[in-house]
Amino acid sequence: MANSHTYIEVWQTCLSRIKEQTSHEEYSKWFAPIKPLAFDGTNLRLKVPNESYVKHIEENHRQIFSQVIMQFYGQQTRLFYAIPSSEEKTPLPANTATTPAPQFSPASDTQNLQLNPFAIPGIPRLTIDPQLSNRYTFSSHIEGECNRLARSAGKTVALSPGTTPFNPLYVYGASGLGKTHIVQAIGHEVRERHPELQVLYVSTNKFQAQFQTAYKNGEINDFIRFYQMVDVLIIDDIQEIAGKAGTQNAFFNIFNHLQLAGKQIIMTSDKPPVELKDIEERLLTRFKWGLSAKIDTPDYQTKLKIIRTKAETMGIPVTEDVVTYLADNISANIREIEGALLSLKANASFLNRRVSTSLAKEVLKAYVHMTQKEISISRITQIVCEYFEIDEQSFNSTKRTREVAQARQIAMYLAKQHTKSPLAAIGSAIGGRNHATVLHSCKAVTNMIETDKVFKNQIEELEKLITSNK
Repeated sequence: MANSHTYIEVWQTCLSRIKEQTSHEEYSKWFAPIKPLAFDGTNLRLKVPNESYVKHIEENHRQIFSQVIMQFYGQQTRLFYAIPSSEEKTPLPANTATTPAPQFSPASDTQNLQLNPFAIPGIPRLTIDPQLSNRYTFSSHIEGECNRLARSAGKTVALSPGTTPFNPLYVYGASGLGKTHIVQAIGHEVRERHPELQVLYVSTNKFQAQFQTAYKNGEINDFIRFYQMVDVLIIDDIQEIAGKAGTQNAFFNIFNHLQLAGKQIIMTSDKPPVELKDIEERLLTRFKWGLSAKIDTPDYQTKLKIIRTKAETMGIPVTEDVVTYLADNISANIREIEGALLSLKANASFLNRRVSTSLAKEVLKAYVHMTQKEISISRITQIVCEYFEIDEQSFNSTKRTREVAQARQIAMYLAKQHTKSPLAAIGSAIGGRNHATVLHSCKAVTNMIETDKVFKNQIEELEKLITSNK
């Protein structure tokens, strides 16, 4: 009906219908003063004198109001209230920043947060689009030793958000290992178990963009107030807040409020809190209050499971030979596994060929050359042990024979050269040593390379084995 009349005429029809269903006093006081500002076919903007109108309508006439609006403007209508500031005397233009009326509109896209005040005090509940992807659930997540702590803690948080010792839950690890999958899975689980709670997932970059817009528009208090209304806040890549003092201050206020209110905070990062730079100490301290759970590179068996599951999800028929070839020749980075499988599927379709090991070899030739086989500390120690014919038990024991001690030093040196692991992690993985031992070992091996030609050749042979895709 809205397209055959102007939206103002349609609004008059709505008022007439409301007048029939309410008392003269109610209509005159609460509905007659409402003015239509704009309607674009989906979004209806209504100017109300103040916040009390919104509260009264929501609490006493919600059903009538929503039915009439949807009857005359259409079922798809999203309703927004425009509330003048206390000092405003002139009518609001159609592009005035407005606040969504959640009972009548679908969950608001958080992109709207960049333009609108974020909350109306007094509204019973604000409906928020959680911004969760249906792909990222616990049922589609592959559990392994590499992610068991983060997954288990996440399940615990989902059962009772805000009341466990895991608040905040800080999940960290290298890019592409599934941090986002786990934290979004927590969000889905919370919504299933506690539908009354408001869950919101947001990347730090988006949070920063919203903050900048709010700052520009003089809406910082509204921005902070909105986030303080969330029950479970999931913020991805918190390391991106580094060096942004204003955003850090806003997040500090939000963090404190949520913590005191018993709300749940979940964060991801590429580093543990202790390694973050250019972030205020008061925030870093709070990041450490709960649980920091690391996600590691998947071990070989977990990688096989991931490949099988991803292939099944993508509808790619793969034999165990193909699965093994892929596991041996592509990185354990989950994004790279998905990319390789998509490439394999596309080529099989275009070439009208069966998915086989030979096709995988052809298709992944350039791809494998780029990524190479995953280089991990465990792979390095395995190769070093095989090269020097030392069993891994002796290698990791307290034995101090010259042969074993030198093999350990070489493994530490190679791990420092070919992995991104910090010295402490390398030492812990190789015989339970500390970072000082690793540093000493690296210096000793470097000196030997410079003075001993045979030793240098051995190191070069080991490096070829480590970086080989065979």
